[in-house]
Parts: sequence; C-alpha cells; structure tokens
Amino acid sequence: MAFSETIINLVNNGWDDGYPCLLATEGADGPNISPKGSMMVFDDQHLAYWERSKKQALANLSKDKRVCVMYANFAAQRAGILESGFLRFYGVAELHESGPIHDAIFARLSPREATHVGADTGIGVLIKITRAEDVRGKPIK
Repeated sequence: MAFSETIINLVNNGWDDGYPCLLATEGADGPNISPKGSMMVFDDQHLAYWERSKKQALANLSKDKRVCVMYANFAAQRAGILESGFLRFYGVAELHESGPIHDAIFARLSPREATHVGADTGIGVLIKITRAEDVRGKPIK
C-alpha cells in the first residue's frame, strides 16, 4: 500500500501542525490512547514512532501488539486537502530496542524528538499496517 505525499506530510508533521497521531493499545487494565509526537510514515507498509515515555502504551504492547493509530484533522478536510478528517491505521507493532531499524527510526526523528528527555534510551516501534481507512471505511491512499 503506497501512501500519497499528502498523507505522508500530514502524518510526519502532525505534532508540529497541531494534529498529533493517537495510538490506541489494549492491556490488562483496558484500552489506552496516547499521543505520539514522533509518529511517521516509515515506508509503504509501516508507520513508526519513538517510545520514550515507556508508560502504559509500552506495557500494553508487551502483551498485545495490535494497535490502531488515528490521525484527525478537520482543518485539512475543510481546506479540501483530505476527503475525511479522520484516518485510521490498523496494524501490529514490533519493538526495536537496538539494531538497524531502531537506528533508522531514531535518524528520522525531528530535532525536538531526538533531544527530548528520554530520547537517548527510547525504543523504536515499527507498525506493520494491515489496514488503512478513513472514518467511512474508504481505503487511504
């Protein structure tokens, strides 16, 4: 699945634009939703982010690797940039505490993310996308 330059730019700049991606996970204590300022389109098959807080999302991923990432941006919809203001990316996460994927994710971080407290001990999270669609179920391109 190849994403358009529009989708890539919106997701990769979500935090700076004021529309950060939200990561939904499931754990023993129930669901968790957390903003991920480092979320990026890694390639045509994956999203990725840098896990530096190491709180509930990480604890949940240790038990269930299935995730949903939501990007919401009504301004882009109203401006005609997106057909739908809500995009969902479903997938399975892989944790990379070291190695080439860990290093590749870190290399793509914005300066703000790369220098934030905890970044030096962060974990690269690669999400294999199994389905990507807007709120109406239309596939994202």
